[in-house]
Amino acid sequence: MARTSRGAPRSDEEFTFVSPAVKYLLFIFNFIFWIISLVLVLIGVYARIVKHAETALACLAVDPAVMLLIVGVLMFIITFCGCVGSLRENLCLLQTFCICLIVIFILQLTAGVLGFIFSDKARGKVTEVINNAIVHYRDDIDLQNLIDFGQEEFDCCGALRYLDWSQNMYFNCSKDNPSRERCSVPFSCCILRNDTVINTMCGHNIQELDYIEAGNRIHTNGCIDKIVDWIHSNLFLLGGIALGLAIPQLAGMLLSQILMNQIKDQIELQNYNQKHSFDPWS
Repeated sequence: MARTSRGAPRSDEEFTFVSPAVKYLLFIFNFIFWIISLVLVLIGVYARIVKHAETALACLAVDPAVMLLIVGVLMFIITFCGCVGSLRENLCLLQTFCICLIVIFILQLTAGVLGFIFSDKARGKVTEVINNAIVHYRDDIDLQNLIDFGQEEFDCCGALRYLDWSQNMYFNCSKDNPSRERCSVPFSCCILRNDTVINTMCGHNIQELDYIEAGNRIHTNGCIDKIVDWIHSNLFLLGGIALGLAIPQLAGMLLSQILMNQIKDQIELQNYNQKHSFDPWS
């Protein structure tokens, strides 16, 4: 039993090193990302069960629906440890949460460095993915809309050049191709002019024209070069996004480490009080 400056008795059990501000700030932080993880899981389940887009997604190395499920489940587990660990002041759960954040941060940093070092291989992989997407262009409406959006946004056509569309069975330029879209490219490749009537057939038989003549009607440059140019001109924006992703992780690590230190100090205080609870000189 201790006394205040006015002589009133004060129990040591009322004192705590654990700050409520840190404790509940960490809980709110984890709760927000716990909700986000549930949303990711629901989207992944919808895309996997309802969409049934396995044929169209064969162009990708990993099914995005499976990736969403994996990321969502991992986030759910990690944020669950953070939520319960902060509320219950559980050192084991908080240590698990902190270690997971550190591992994820290191993996992201490593991936960024490797992507920069092996940029040529990354470029080749992206080219392969876009070419496979071109092959499956008509297999799924969502994939088709995604490719059209990319080509319209970057004013490009195909992966490396507009002739890449010959890889698609409908746009293939072989003589035995019965498709009405033979030797054509999608409308999203076309150069939009300020005409009253939009010519939706501007890409018809475009692969039979030479490069200069085709360039008068469509964007002949591939999307890979356009994307690389966009990245080079928006490095500050991408750096800001990367920093924005890193800040929550660093904040989570910092808050969890502070709370763990406070809990350890509190445990030491409780052990000290128990050891000296019967000491007549305390």
